[in-house]
Amino acid sequence: MSIDPESAPTPSLQALTTELDRVDGVVSVWCGSTDRVPWFVRAADQAHYAASTMKLPVLVAAHRLAEAGRLDLDAPVTVHNEFASALDGSPYSVDHGEDSDDAVWDAIGTERPLRWLVRRMTVRSSNLATNLVLDEVGTGAVAEVLQASGSSAATTVGRGIEDYHARDVAIDNVVTAADLAAVLCALARRSLVSDAATRAILDTLAENEWNEGIPAGLPAGVRVCHKSGWQARVCHDAALLQPVGRAESVLVVLTTTDLENESANALTARIAAAAWADQKGSQ
Repeated sequence: MSIDPESAPTPSLQALTTELDRVDGVVSVWCGSTDRVPWFVRAADQAHYAASTMKLPVLVAAHRLAEAGRLDLDAPVTVHNEFASALDGSPYSVDHGEDSDDAVWDAIGTERPLRWLVRRMTVRSSNLATNLVLDEVGTGAVAEVLQASGSSAATTVGRGIEDYHARDVAIDNVVTAADLAAVLCALARRSLVSDAATRAILDTLAENEWNEGIPAGLPAGVRVCHKSGWQARVCHDAALLQPVGRAESVLVVLTTTDLENESANALTARIAAAAWADQKGSQ
């Protein structure tokens, strides 16, 4: 466990460390203010497979390009399921059975606005929509978002989802808790895009329909702008918390463990509850 030397962890989060130490795998936590001052960190620089948290910088990149006049979010995109590998351009497709949004699959062969695909990528975590958006945005623009946020070189978005040819030669999507926190802090500070674009991004994140992780540990009414991601033994959540009457904060929990996702989500919710209690106690 790594603790910020300038600010010792508060008791509730500290009390969880024994439980986290017993987990078979890695649990990374970054909790702090939106000016990137951490209150509690644990393995925050440990690299994890990104799962769907890679969709957070893709979302920001889409709005950043649109604001720069390089992309039209209202342009029609033909929904299809064939993509070019980041390795060699060879074709690959996404498995419907591994996706979480039938609405995009139902649209195959038709046109949908890019803005709609961006939203489905985020609120339903559609893999098919993600690859369609990434085709329009490009990994270079995503890298620009990560660099502008102050993320480290450890976090990369190098390929589309299920591009196994690229993955097999280490072209991958990798994140750290500290770097996802950097993106969320940069959004909160309005340093990546304009106020209007930031509001649009945060509104989309707040509509996330997968709320078993961080939101489940917080009181009703706390606005949680977050992107979750999961696959077998991988369960992540990265959130900007916007409570009424209290300062905004950022909480990122990444788990790569032997836990089933239901148990990993429950652990994430307990971490969120502890973080909330600690912040309340410091008021």
